[in-house]
Amino acid sequence: MQIRDITNYIEQLAPLSYAEDFDNVGLLIGSYSTKVKGVLVTLDTLEKTIDEAIAKKCNLIISFHPIIFSGLKKLNGNNYVERVVLKAIQNNIAIYATHTALDNVQNGVSAKMCEVLGLQNIKTLIPKKGIIKKLTTYVPINHANSLREQLFKAGAGTIGNYDNCSFNMDGKGSYKGNESSNPKIGKKGELAFEEETCISITFDSYLEGKILNTLFNNHPYEEVAYEIITLNNKNQHVGMGMIGEFSSEMNENEFLRFVKKTFKTDCVRHSELLNKSIKKVAVLGGSGSFAINNAIRAKADAYISSDFKYHEFFKAEKKILLADVGHYESEQFTKNILVDYLSKKFSTFAIILSEESTNPIYYI
Repeated sequence: MQIRDITNYIEQLAPLSYAEDFDNVGLLIGSYSTKVKGVLVTLDTLEKTIDEAIAKKCNLIISFHPIIFSGLKKLNGNNYVERVVLKAIQNNIAIYATHTALDNVQNGVSAKMCEVLGLQNIKTLIPKKGIIKKLTTYVPINHANSLREQLFKAGAGTIGNYDNCSFNMDGKGSYKGNESSNPKIGKKGELAFEEETCISITFDSYLEGKILNTLFNNHPYEEVAYEIITLNNKNQHVGMGMIGEFSSEMNENEFLRFVKKTFKTDCVRHSELLNKSIKKVAVLGGSGSFAINNAIRAKADAYISSDFKYHEFFKAEKKILLADVGHYESEQFTKNILVDYLSKKFSTFAIILSEESTNPIYYI
């Protein structure tokens, strides 16, 4: 089993194309062709994480946060990032990061927060744009059904809760091949007209290579006429944060105590209490101040995230209860998502949940 087998499987859960533009995800250190001896799953990769991987005979670390976030110009060991990278390379340990790719998926970080809170009827808080593409192609009418079915099997044609979606329009196409052509229908050098079906079908951007291979392998023409455009439509199942409801409402103090216990934190920083019940709750793992207004627009009673600055608590505007549980605390269950997912597929080597706490913040 090679590293690429592991990473390909992870990317079925969290495609790298779902990551935010600022992020640095994927295989950061190592070779895809390296044989895997063991996998250590962690939230962060520190020197002690490398030591743990060595002790547990793991040569692949799956890390939520990327240890390399911005460009490295030197590797002298002058800071913790350089020391981790050097130590990983010296011990032949590969490092792969998922970060916002896993943040944005339907069963990712925020979904896990909803699960531990017991929220129901959950949906994406900020659906992501720019990850839906549309293929338009032209195929002889008598080949349209078979091509369309193969595109569906490849993953095209899914819109929300519906699949096998496409738009089809019959018309007449024309072409004339030159002396180097080898037309499947008609003769080279002669103008040909063919009854064709125009098929338009959408797909997730990460499937583009698979969709194109399917198109080329199942289209009868020597030269396939097609176009792909990126749509500005939102994908309702992909994006940052989630919102859901408790089965029964609770008062604000009960809610904050419950949140503190659930996220195992010594401190919950919160905005002004509004003397109202809490039932509808928005969540977002990691730094989530950018989504405060989204939570308000979604009519959430409370919003759980982390890293709120002083002035950002004023954004509550007496409309919502903001609860900052801490960055590490909001993402602590992320490791379990990856361990559970990988363990169901791979059994020939160890998939180990890191026992090291990488939280850099302490409370007194």
